[in-house]
Amino acid sequence: MTGNRKVYLALIVAVVGLCLFTLSMAPMLMVGSFPSFSGGTLPDCDDNAQLAADQSESATSDIPPEYLKQYRESAKKIGVQWNVLAGVGKRETDHGRSKLPGVSSGTNYAGAAGPMQFLISTWGGKAKIKIPSTFSGYASDGDGDGWADIYNPADAILGAAKMLKRNGAPENVRRSLFVYNRAWWYVDQVMEIAQRYAKDGAVSLPPQAEPACDEPLLEAAPSGTVSGILEYALAQRGKPYLWGGTGPDAFDCSGIIYMAYRSVGLTIPRTTFGQWPFGIRVPEGQEQAGDLVFFNAGPGTGIDRPGHVGMVVSPGNMVEARCRLCGPIKVTSYKDRTGIVGFTRPLQNPQILEQLKLKEQG
Repeated sequence: MTGNRKVYLALIVAVVGLCLFTLSMAPMLMVGSFPSFSGGTLPDCDDNAQLAADQSESATSDIPPEYLKQYRESAKKIGVQWNVLAGVGKRETDHGRSKLPGVSSGTNYAGAAGPMQFLISTWGGKAKIKIPSTFSGYASDGDGDGWADIYNPADAILGAAKMLKRNGAPENVRRSLFVYNRAWWYVDQVMEIAQRYAKDGAVSLPPQAEPACDEPLLEAAPSGTVSGILEYALAQRGKPYLWGGTGPDAFDCSGIIYMAYRSVGLTIPRTTFGQWPFGIRVPEGQEQAGDLVFFNAGPGTGIDRPGHVGMVVSPGNMVEARCRLCGPIKVTSYKDRTGIVGFTRPLQNPQILEQLKLKEQG
């Protein structure tokens, strides 16, 4: 993997492009009660999940069992297609079987190392990094031994899954592969391998990215108002990030949330800095659809001034517009994301409750 050294500086700058600007007020609508998700069940689109998981005979015969296990586990954990991840592993080092320099030790001519061919700088600055520690890169501890080792298949595969996810997968797979190795012929080769590894010969969307799974999410929403908020936010998937964007073609992190609430006649603050103190704090584990999850996004942000926000769509998952180089708006998992500051419930803000009360009386 080459050509990625400049991506991280751009990512840091883009993520800290903090969702500013203000827009006008909109009329208020009635909000119902807010039961938790724990009171019901949420369908998980099992048919689609199985379709994405099925492997071909070619995959079974070509991929070493331990590698296949790691591809599946890492893809499921991060939310990308396992066969695309396996396609990268095949194209880079034949699933670690290549005897070329840089696979099991050292680096190749381009400075790449390990079975997934990370640049040392892209990995985190060193080939082996203690976890947890502070670093900038995709270094990951896939086997739970406390170390992120670029030559360890479990660690490298998990890191590769994170990189694909950050750069557009699962929705924009080709873009994520192009960032991984900046050549379209490389993208074509990996996609061909991925299709060969899938039983149905396709690169399918994981359930959380599949529009067919939206209806169960909307049905499980705590109220009709929350369902409307989710419907708007989910409809923006695939659109690009734009600093200060409030649609209709692009959004920033707080812009999509602002407009989702506005779509049902509710107005919350426009910026992340304004949205954080507006909602009522919700303990971790009690968040529900429509709530907001905030992150410390880098320089100039912190516990009292979070710089990034996403909207909870189901327990552990959010819809977010992350940054310009992070791929399109998508549903992602926040369970393993670092830097979470906390959760809030805008619909329980006293100002909104009072306005809703007057609305009901009038």
